[in-house]
Amino acid sequence: MKIFQMLFLVVLIIPFAEIYLLLQVGSIIGALPTIFLVVFTAALGAWLLRQQGFATFRRFQENLAQGMIPAYEMIEGPIILLGGLLLLTPGFITDILGFACLIPPLRKKIAQYVIEHHLIQAGGSFQQERAAEKNVLEGEFRKEE
Repeated sequence: MKIFQMLFLVVLIIPFAEIYLLLQVGSIIGALPTIFLVVFTAALGAWLLRQQGFATFRRFQENLAQGMIPAYEMIEGPIILLGGLLLLTPGFITDILGFACLIPPLRKKIAQYVIEHHLIQAGGSFQQERAAEKNVLEGEFRKEE
């Protein structure tokens, strides 16, 4: 339940922070340059999303062709998608978070964190389930008439 409360607060606070920041930047550089900046970051985000998405998909296919598990690529795909969505959302805070998701070294660090802190824990319970399956005898069944 705590995660939903935090998510609710983030969804509630981010738009207000974005509006405040847009108004502050608009008062400093003007309305038209602010609008141009927001549209430019959205276009740049779409371009980066396409470029990074194809590069990650290519690495995914190369790893599969070599018989390797594309673990980082499977984690980086949703991170790239999230980054693109954040860049398409108008605002500077979401743009910063979106660029962090689309810059390869930062994305690699995010993927490494997810793998080490979330998937390894899940892998531990998976390993326990696999150990429990060792008590199962496998065989074939054939009904003879």
